[in-house]
Amino acid sequence: MATTATEKKPLIEGWTEAPINLEWPERYVSIAAGLKFSLSGLANIFNSPFTSILKIGAGGYLINRGITGHCEVYSRVGKNSTEPVNVNIRTSFTVNKPRQEVYEFWRQLDNLPKFMKHLESVEVLDSKRSHWVLKLPANVATVSWDAEIVNDEPGYAIGWSSLPGSTIDNAGKVRFRDAEDGKGTLIDVVISYLPPAGGVGTALGHVLNPLFKKMVDDDVRNFKQYIDIDENPSAITSQLHSAVV
Repeated sequence: MATTATEKKPLIEGWTEAPINLEWPERYVSIAAGLKFSLSGLANIFNSPFTSILKIGAGGYLINRGITGHCEVYSRVGKNSTEPVNVNIRTSFTVNKPRQEVYEFWRQLDNLPKFMKHLESVEVLDSKRSHWVLKLPANVATVSWDAEIVNDEPGYAIGWSSLPGSTIDNAGKVRFRDAEDGKGTLIDVVISYLPPAGGVGTALGHVLNPLFKKMVDDDVRNFKQYIDIDENPSAITSQLHSAVV
Protein backbone atom coordinates (compact mmCIF):
# COMPACT_ATOMS: atom_id res chain seq x y z
CA MET A 1 0.00 0.00 0.00
CA ALA A 2 1.37 3.44 -0.94
CA THR A 3 2.38 5.80 1.86
CA THR A 4 1.26 9.41 1.53
CA ALA A 5 3.54 12.38 2.05
CA THR A 6 1.62 13.32 5.19
CA GLU A 7 2.30 9.93 6.75
CA LYS A 8 6.03 10.42 6.32
CA LYS A 9 6.17 13.65 8.32
CA PRO A 10 6.33 14.27 12.06
CA LEU A 11 3.36 15.98 13.69
CA ILE A 12 5.45 19.15 14.10
CA GLU A 13 7.64 20.25 11.20
CA GLY A 14 11.30 20.62 12.13
CA TRP A 15 10.92 18.58 15.33
CA THR A 16 13.37 15.98 14.07
CA GLU A 17 15.20 14.98 10.92
CA ALA A 18 15.23 11.32 11.90
CA PRO A 19 13.41 8.95 9.53
CA ILE A 20 9.82 7.97 10.25
CA ASN A 21 9.59 4.30 11.20
CA LEU A 22 6.28 4.15 13.13
CA GLU A 23 2.75 3.71 11.83
CA TRP A 24 0.09 6.24 12.87
CA PRO A 25 -1.93 3.93 15.17
CA GLU A 26 1.21 3.19 17.15
CA ARG A 27 2.11 6.88 17.31
CA TYR A 28 -1.31 7.81 18.67
CA VAL A 29 -1.05 5.18 21.39
CA SER A 30 2.46 6.36 22.29
CA ILE A 31 1.28 9.95 22.70
CA ALA A 32 -1.75 8.94 24.79
CA ALA A 33 0.32 6.70 27.06
CA GLY A 34 3.03 9.36 27.33
CA LEU A 35 0.54 12.02 28.43
CA LYS A 36 -0.89 9.69 31.07
CA PHE A 37 2.57 8.88 32.45
CA SER A 38 3.59 12.55 32.50
CA LEU A 39 0.42 13.79 34.20
CA SER A 40 0.64 11.06 36.82
CA GLY A 41 4.28 11.92 37.50
CA LEU A 42 3.55 15.64 37.83
CA ALA A 43 0.58 15.02 40.14
CA ASN A 44 2.72 13.01 42.57
CA ILE A 45 6.07 14.76 42.21
CA PHE A 46 6.19 15.83 45.88
CA ASN A 47 4.83 12.57 47.36
CA SER A 48 6.99 10.17 45.33
CA PRO A 49 9.79 12.15 43.67
CA PHE A 50 11.82 9.19 42.37
CA THR A 51 8.90 7.32 40.84
CA SER A 52 7.44 10.56 39.49
CA ILE A 53 10.68 11.46 37.71
CA LEU A 54 10.75 8.03 36.08
CA LYS A 55 7.13 8.44 34.98
CA ILE A 56 7.79 11.90 33.55
CA GLY A 57 10.85 10.59 31.71
CA ALA A 58 8.88 7.65 30.35
CA GLY A 59 6.05 9.95 29.34
CA GLY A 60 8.41 12.32 27.56
CA TYR A 61 9.99 9.47 25.66
CA LEU A 62 6.62 8.14 24.49
CA ILE A 63 5.31 11.60 23.54
CA ASN A 64 8.44 12.34 21.53
CA ARG A 65 8.19 8.92 19.92
CA GLY A 66 4.63 9.57 18.84
CA ILE A 67 5.16 13.16 17.66
CA THR A 68 8.28 12.42 15.65
CA GLY A 69 7.20 9.02 14.42
CA HIS A 70 10.75 7.85 15.07
CA CYS A 71 11.81 5.01 17.36
CA GLU A 72 15.54 4.77 17.97
CA VAL A 73 15.20 1.10 18.94
CA TYR A 74 13.72 0.35 15.52
CA SER A 75 16.52 2.27 13.79
CA ARG A 76 19.23 0.31 15.55
CA VAL A 77 17.82 -3.01 14.38
CA GLY A 78 16.97 -1.66 10.93
CA LYS A 79 13.27 -2.43 11.08
CA ASN A 80 9.93 -0.70 11.17
CA SER A 81 8.72 -3.35 13.55
CA THR A 82 10.68 -5.37 16.08
CA GLU A 83 10.42 -7.96 18.78
CA PRO A 84 9.50 -6.88 22.32
CA VAL A 85 12.24 -6.72 24.93
CA ASN A 86 12.38 -8.98 27.93
CA VAL A 87 12.20 -7.38 31.38
CA ASN A 88 14.23 -9.51 33.81
CA ILE A 89 14.30 -8.78 37.52
CA ARG A 90 16.57 -10.47 40.06
CA THR A 91 16.25 -9.86 43.80
CA SER A 92 17.72 -11.48 46.92
CA PHE A 93 16.75 -10.72 50.51
CA THR A 94 16.40 -12.28 53.94
CA VAL A 95 13.37 -12.46 56.24
CA ASN A 96 13.17 -13.53 59.87
CA LYS A 97 10.95 -16.56 59.33
CA PRO A 98 11.65 -20.32 58.97
CA ARG A 99 12.18 -21.56 55.44
CA GLN A 100 9.19 -23.92 55.39
CA GLU A 101 6.83 -21.20 56.60
CA VAL A 102 8.02 -18.76 53.95
CA TYR A 103 7.74 -21.40 51.22
CA GLU A 104 4.17 -22.25 52.20
CA PHE A 105 3.19 -18.59 52.09
CA TRP A 106 4.60 -18.13 48.56
CA ARG A 107 3.18 -21.46 47.37
CA GLN A 108 -0.30 -20.12 48.05
CA LEU A 109 -0.06 -17.80 45.05
CA ASP A 110 -3.13 -15.74 45.88
CA ASN A 111 -1.11 -14.41 48.84
CA LEU A 112 1.20 -12.53 46.48
CA PRO A 113 -0.99 -9.44 45.84
CA LYS A 114 -1.04 -8.86 49.61
CA PHE A 115 2.46 -7.43 49.29
CA MET A 116 3.09 -7.26 45.52
CA LYS A 117 1.19 -4.08 44.77
CA HIS A 118 1.91 -4.28 41.03
CA LEU A 119 -0.33 -7.35 41.00
CA GLU A 120 -4.03 -6.58 41.07
CA SER A 121 -4.96 -10.19 41.74
CA VAL A 122 -3.88 -13.82 41.49
CA GLU A 123 -6.69 -16.35 41.33
CA VAL A 124 -5.79 -19.95 42.08
CA LEU A 125 -7.63 -22.17 39.59
CA ASP A 126 -6.35 -25.55 40.73
CA SER A 127 -3.24 -27.12 42.28
CA LYS A 128 -1.05 -25.91 39.40
CA ARG A 129 -2.86 -23.25 37.37
CA SER A 130 -3.61 -19.64 38.31
CA HIS A 131 -4.88 -16.43 36.70
CA TRP A 132 -2.77 -13.27 37.14
CA VAL A 133 -3.73 -9.61 36.63
CA LEU A 134 -0.89 -7.05 36.57
CA LYS A 135 -1.23 -3.26 36.84
CA LEU A 136 1.11 -1.22 34.65
CA PRO A 137 2.71 1.84 36.28
CA ALA A 138 0.50 4.94 36.40
CA ASN A 139 -2.48 2.62 35.90
CA VAL A 140 -2.11 2.93 32.14
CA ALA A 141 -3.75 -0.48 31.78
CA THR A 142 -3.96 -3.95 33.25
CA VAL A 143 -2.77 -7.12 31.56
CA SER A 144 -3.64 -10.66 32.51
CA TRP A 145 -2.49 -14.19 31.78
CA ASP A 146 -2.82 -17.75 33.00
CA ALA A 147 0.20 -19.39 34.58
CA GLU A 148 1.17 -22.88 35.66
CA ILE A 149 3.49 -24.18 38.37
CA VAL A 150 6.33 -25.85 36.45
CA ASN A 151 8.67 -26.58 39.36
CA ASP A 152 7.73 -27.31 42.95
CA GLU A 153 10.31 -28.42 45.49
CA PRO A 154 8.44 -28.25 48.82
CA GLY A 155 10.31 -26.04 51.23
CA TYR A 156 12.99 -25.10 48.69
CA ALA A 157 11.73 -23.72 45.37
CA ILE A 158 8.73 -22.67 43.29
CA GLY A 159 8.75 -21.99 39.55
CA TRP A 160 5.92 -20.80 37.32
CA SER A 161 5.37 -19.86 33.70
CA SER A 162 2.53 -18.32 31.71
CA LEU A 163 0.54 -20.68 29.54
CA PRO A 164 0.71 -20.53 25.73
CA GLY A 165 -1.59 -17.88 24.29
CA SER A 166 -1.40 -15.59 27.33
CA THR A 167 -1.62 -11.84 26.75
CA ILE A 168 1.76 -11.36 28.37
CA ASP A 169 4.49 -13.95 28.78
CA ASN A 170 5.68 -14.25 32.37
CA ALA A 171 7.92 -16.63 34.23
CA GLY A 172 9.39 -16.66 37.69
CA LYS A 173 11.35 -18.73 40.14
CA VAL A 174 11.76 -18.37 43.89
CA ARG A 175 14.35 -20.29 45.93
CA PHE A 176 14.37 -20.56 49.71
CA ARG A 177 17.53 -21.22 51.73
CA ASP A 178 18.28 -21.24 55.42
CA ALA A 179 20.04 -18.06 56.50
CA GLU A 180 23.57 -18.41 57.83
CA ASP A 181 22.44 -17.61 61.36
CA GLY A 182 19.88 -20.44 61.14
CA LYS A 183 17.05 -18.15 62.21
CA GLY A 184 15.79 -16.72 58.93
CA THR A 185 15.33 -17.51 55.26
CA LEU A 186 17.27 -16.23 52.28
CA ILE A 187 14.96 -15.74 49.30
CA ASP A 188 16.20 -15.53 45.70
CA VAL A 189 13.62 -14.23 43.23
CA VAL A 190 13.85 -14.14 39.44
CA ILE A 191 10.91 -12.67 37.50
CA SER A 192 10.71 -12.21 33.74
CA TYR A 193 8.07 -10.22 31.85
CA LEU A 194 7.85 -10.25 28.06
CA PRO A 195 5.67 -7.29 26.95
CA PRO A 196 2.98 -7.85 24.30
CA ALA A 197 4.25 -8.14 20.75
CA GLY A 198 4.37 -5.05 18.59
CA GLY A 199 5.92 -1.62 18.70
CA VAL A 200 4.03 -0.28 21.72
CA GLY A 201 4.95 -3.36 23.71
CA THR A 202 8.58 -2.89 22.72
CA ALA A 203 8.62 0.77 23.70
CA LEU A 204 6.92 0.08 27.02
CA GLY A 205 9.38 -2.72 27.69
CA HIS A 206 12.33 -0.33 27.35
CA VAL A 207 10.67 2.51 29.23
CA LEU A 208 9.10 0.48 32.04
CA ASN A 209 12.24 -1.48 32.83
CA PRO A 210 13.35 0.90 35.64
CA LEU A 211 9.75 1.35 36.79
CA PHE A 212 9.30 -2.40 37.18
CA LYS A 213 12.55 -2.54 39.15
CA LYS A 214 11.31 0.17 41.50
CA MET A 215 7.93 -1.53 41.85
CA VAL A 216 9.48 -4.87 42.71
CA ASP A 217 11.92 -3.27 45.15
CA ASP A 218 8.94 -1.74 46.92
CA ASP A 219 7.14 -5.08 46.89
CA VAL A 220 10.16 -6.76 48.47
CA ARG A 221 10.14 -4.23 51.29
CA ASN A 222 6.41 -4.76 51.67
CA PHE A 223 6.99 -8.50 51.97
CA LYS A 224 9.67 -8.03 54.63
CA GLN A 225 7.30 -5.84 56.62
CA TYR A 226 4.41 -8.20 56.02
CA ILE A 227 6.16 -11.40 57.03
CA ASP A 228 8.45 -10.13 59.82
CA ILE A 229 6.60 -9.83 63.12
CA ASP A 230 9.43 -7.89 64.73
CA GLU A 231 9.40 -4.45 63.08
CA ASN A 232 12.55 -3.31 64.89
CA PRO A 233 14.98 -2.29 62.13
CA SER A 234 17.78 -4.16 63.91
CA ALA A 235 15.87 -7.38 63.33
CA ILE A 236 16.35 -7.04 59.59
CA THR A 237 20.01 -7.86 59.22
CA SER A 238 20.20 -8.45 55.49
CA GLN A 239 20.80 -5.99 52.70
CA LEU A 240 18.64 -5.90 49.63
CA HIS A 241 20.44 -6.55 46.35
CA SER A 242 18.27 -5.93 43.31
CA ALA A 243 19.24 -5.60 39.67
CA VAL A 244 17.48 -5.46 36.34
CA VAL A 245 19.43 -7.32 33.72
